[in-house]
Amino acid sequence: MSPDALVAHLVGASALILVAAHAGGGLARRLGQPYIVGQLAAGIALGPSLLGALAPQAYDTLFPAAIGPALTGFSQFSLVVFLFAVGYELDLKILGDRARVSVTVALASFVVPMAVGCGAALLFRDTLRDLGGRELSPAAVVFAGIALTITAVPVLTAIVRENNLTRTVPGVVAVSAAGVLDAVCWTVLAGAMLNSGAGETALYWPWRAALAVGFVTLMALAARPVLRRLLWRTRLEPSLRLALLIGFALGSAWVTHWLGLHVIFGALLAGAVTPREEDGTLDPDLLRPLHEVGSLLLPFFFVLSGQSVALNSMTGTGWAVLLVVTVLAVVTKVGSGQVAARLGGLDRHDARTVGVLLSARGLTELIALNAGLEAGLVSAPLYTVLVFMALATTLLTQPFLVLTRRLAARDRPAAPPPDAAVRPYAAAEGGVEGPGKGE
Repeated sequence: MSPDALVAHLVGASALILVAAHAGGGLARRLGQPYIVGQLAAGIALGPSLLGALAPQAYDTLFPAAIGPALTGFSQFSLVVFLFAVGYELDLKILGDRARVSVTVALASFVVPMAVGCGAALLFRDTLRDLGGRELSPAAVVFAGIALTITAVPVLTAIVRENNLTRTVPGVVAVSAAGVLDAVCWTVLAGAMLNSGAGETALYWPWRAALAVGFVTLMALAARPVLRRLLWRTRLEPSLRLALLIGFALGSAWVTHWLGLHVIFGALLAGAVTPREEDGTLDPDLLRPLHEVGSLLLPFFFVLSGQSVALNSMTGTGWAVLLVVTVLAVVTKVGSGQVAARLGGLDRHDARTVGVLLSARGLTELIALNAGLEAGLVSAPLYTVLVFMALATTLLTQPFLVLTRRLAARDRPAAPPPDAAVRPYAAAEGGVEGPGKGE
């Protein structure tokens, strides 16, 4: 294929990807589902499982193999920008007065699904071997636990906001616990990927682990003060500041990829060490364009994710594994989050809401699954199962929230007659007024 033809195919494919993904996202939002559900569905529809099966000639014309590296580059760039923004927004100060219960919920939501996921992988290793055609390595077992453990903070935050839970106790606890939980999950996933032997360097994993620790230390101790001086004292133009910070994120992503990790870890780390404004607030001139660029280019990531979904590989065993994995994913997250929140002092309705919110996986799960697929920790059939599990758990979050709200309304005591002398709820219970309880 000539360079001109290659560029023409790339431009045409990009137009189709952007229109289809955002149309799918808009349709999902109209149906009361997160935007990314529609985008991923559009990506799967444009992949070999649907478009490639129904119209193979059209698929080969729209997505020739020659443009694959370019689409992968767009996908990786969008991930770096998106996760740089996630790291920049990460603020554990949100824990506030709910620090104890949030940390308790985060630890329970990590330990229980992690133990169940790893245990199930070991218990059914023969079934998984038949599904994937390979032996499970220790790193793959850990990855199976991570797949059940991750919560999608961006999707969870959107669900909390759309359900008016932002200023409620369950909303604050769920968001803050998810932030702690994902920090732990990314750390464990980084260790699993180091041990898997992925990456461009030929160093053994202990050396790569030592270099990774040194790089994190350097970023925390040296990069942050340099960036603080650059951002606070020089007062760069917003566009120049954005360009420099994206370049910084890309450089950090390249280092972690060379060390045997995925680019996602470098992007998250770069965002985490980027200082906020002097008053502790986020810089809107930085955050707004990061979100705009990320949302514009993320469809390339969803299409690449859909390209790896192999529906034709889903045998009876695959569908059975999908059912089991989805049930385990929902039960372990909802159950552990609810029990931990209840032990932390929340009433049963608020605790149930926290557990349901933590079950949403969405985009963060897809990013981790793609990293595991590239590192060889999961096979294509198992990757397909886990992608559908992520979709199912995200789709179920909103209906479960509606059910939780109805249960709370049913159990709420009837209003007393107007002439009855009843103390206000907050005074009678010793709590705070507002929508913090029983939302």
